[in-house]
Amino acid sequence: MSSTTLAAGDRVGPFDLPLGSDRVRQFAEATHDTCHELGDGLVVPPSMIATQVYRAQLAAITTLVPDDVFAPARSGVHGQHDLLLHRPISSTEELRTFVDTHSARPSRDNLRVTLHHSVLDERDTLVAEQWWTTVLLGTTAGPTGPDLPDYSFAADDDATAVAEDVVRIDEDMARRYARVSGDFSDHHFTVEGARRSGFAAPILHGLCTMALCVGAATRTVAGGDPRRVGRVAVRFAAPALLGHDLRVRIFERPHGDFALEADCGEHVVITNGLVRLVPGSGSGSGRT
Repeated sequence: MSSTTLAAGDRVGPFDLPLGSDRVRQFAEATHDTCHELGDGLVVPPSMIATQVYRAQLAAITTLVPDDVFAPARSGVHGQHDLLLHRPISSTEELRTFVDTHSARPSRDNLRVTLHHSVLDERDTLVAEQWWTTVLLGTTAGPTGPDLPDYSFAADDDATAVAEDVVRIDEDMARRYARVSGDFSDHHFTVEGARRSGFAAPILHGLCTMALCVGAATRTVAGGDPRRVGRVAVRFAAPALLGHDLRVRIFERPHGDFALEADCGEHVVITNGLVRLVPGSGSGSGRT
């Protein structure tokens, strides 16, 4: 194990988060989101906030992870994501994010690094938080920081299957999504890039897969209103592939949250998914 340890609490930023009605509509088109609430471009889909912090995430991880840990990594893949929205967000707002080191955990020959994004509005009010876990392949460091919440879900969890939704991942989805997010990582577009990350063929962005799952939950259990989604978390078990269907299964848990899983082709791609709804869509709704 490397003798280097990341410093939990180190912070960089702020980074601007570009929104706007045109970008909302592009995001909806990229993710096949037909929700009528997005037609005027004012309501920001919950998972779009995750999409728009990609540039901040890339800048932060190259700053917060020491060079002797980051440089040996042959690639990085998205391991899991946890998004907490404190209120609905409008595309007319000016937002920015600060990023700090939350935790790091060595895992065999790899390192799981979680960065925490604090998204603020123009009044410096916290409107969203995100915990973005990247698996840096082929490198390691000492453990640091707190554990992440456990959203594990099992078939014997007294949960009830309540919905299933199927979304087609067309061949151009990765390129459309990249134009919105700015994530043109090579493993989404070339076989060579995919192989460097351990995959046989180009893969869909993890956050695009998450957005498809959130869209499915919005349509099936949130009454079609994206403003009711207060928290969403997913663990990426395997990448979704272009030219396949994504099948999303949603379960109601005894305490009122929803669990979700998704598969693509023969592989489970999302596990331990969580969707937490809030009663109404007003900006005063509390979210925890």
